[in-house]
Amino acid sequence: MVYKQLRKLPESKKIYLDVQELPNWPDCRNIKKLKDRNDYRLRVKRYRVIFSVTDGHPKIIRIEKVKERNEHTY
Repeated sequence: MVYKQLRKLPESKKIYLDVQELPNWPDCRNIKKLKDRNDYRLRVKRYRVIFSVTDGHPKIIRIEKVKERNEHTY
């Protein structure tokens, strides 16, 4: 489902490139933990990539959604 969302966005190439940096997490830029949740957000221009990270080895990064930033994004 996330891939469908991503293909429709005009900034999809930039978002895709920034998401490729997530395996380096937590050494990535533009990432913040969301309040009262176990999810994180990656900021890419006016878009937000919401993702979660599992503890353990190997760590698994699951992208939940990609949305344009507005008052309903989180």
